[in-house]
Amino acid sequence: MFPLQLFHIFFTTSPANQPDSKDDLPVYKRGDLLEVPRTLFTHFGIYLGDDRVAHLIPDILPVISRNQAAIGRMVTNQRLILGVIAKVASVRVDSVADFAYGSEILVNHMDNVCSQPPLEGEEVARRAEKLLGSITYSLLWYNCEHYVMYCRYGMAISYQTYQFCTSVRKTVCSRTSAYLTALLGVGTMLYLGSATSLTSVTTLLAAFILWMAS
Repeated sequence: MFPLQLFHIFFTTSPANQPDSKDDLPVYKRGDLLEVPRTLFTHFGIYLGDDRVAHLIPDILPVISRNQAAIGRMVTNQRLILGVIAKVASVRVDSVADFAYGSEILVNHMDNVCSQPPLEGEEVARRAEKLLGSITYSLLWYNCEHYVMYCRYGMAISYQTYQFCTSVRKTVCSRTSAYLTALLGVGTMLYLGSATSLTSVTTLLAAFILWMAS
């Protein structure tokens, strides 16, 4: 399934099922937190009013082009993923349709997840507008969720990042990983004939740390 998802991400250049007119759009309030599924993660934005959404989104195009008209168009998945790799992003304003990229929008869903109460809508929007412009992007430490969480709740956190890191920790720091590390280390030393005291201690230490962390 994962290869098929990547194929869809790179070779599908335009979203489907976008609203034909503004009359089809739901009514959002200024300061609402909007979220949509995008690539392999969820994408977040802050509604500013008048069909405008402020969102932090990676984009490679400003690095390779100065065509402002092209840069201002909807960010495709190809541009987004290359922007993630290059760590280039900006907080920009797009229409609701361009932000949604053909997906269904959830409104203020994070209110049910975050323990911190949301700020007033006008304050949320003011924060979102104040941060407009280019930024250095980090998938783990400063992404679109950090941005909207700061704007709406006053705390720059990312539940997606936490869940991802927790999954990685469980995988890396499992007892199976400890066994495999020890076996791989011993097997490598025997194959290369380099079973010195230093390599033996290093291999056992690495396996021990993983075991204790599991």
